[in-house]
Amino acid sequence: MAQHTDPSGTPSLRGNLDALIDQHRAMLHDSLDGLTEEEARRRLVPSLTTPLGLLKHAVFVEKVWFDEAVTCRSRDEIGIPRTVDESFLIGEDDTVASVRAEHRAVCEASRAAVASLGLEEVVHGNRRGPLPLSWILLHVLRELAQHCGHADILREQILATR
Repeated sequence: MAQHTDPSGTPSLRGNLDALIDQHRAMLHDSLDGLTEEEARRRLVPSLTTPLGLLKHAVFVEKVWFDEAVTCRSRDEIGIPRTVDESFLIGEDDTVASVRAEHRAVCEASRAAVASLGLEEVVHGNRRGPLPLSWILLHVLRELAQHCGHADILREQILATR
């Protein structure tokens, strides 16, 4: 990953955070490459975690942190599950292509939602209370990195059974 700098050539924390988040968004999206619909839905652990469920959960994460937290709209208004566990559930109409398309769209909306905000600007829509954007970006990066690891392990197990 190339380091991002501000106009003076100084490393830009915001640019680097945005780039790392985008890198992890892409890695999670790409973890479904070459998997069949059945493989993408396959449960290999007792939890609801599946490769496709991880990407669907990432859509939820984007909407919680870059819509609910920023706009102060409720989860009902946004149209997302009330609980984290529900965010892993895959509907009959969900496919690799449809969840990927939703993920790409929500990531673009997330970027737009915070583009004009500075790192120390505070948003007020999260149940934890007011939070600076820097905290949110670090939290999302941590969560995406964790789920990329989950996706890597699930993918390795699936491919080993072929």
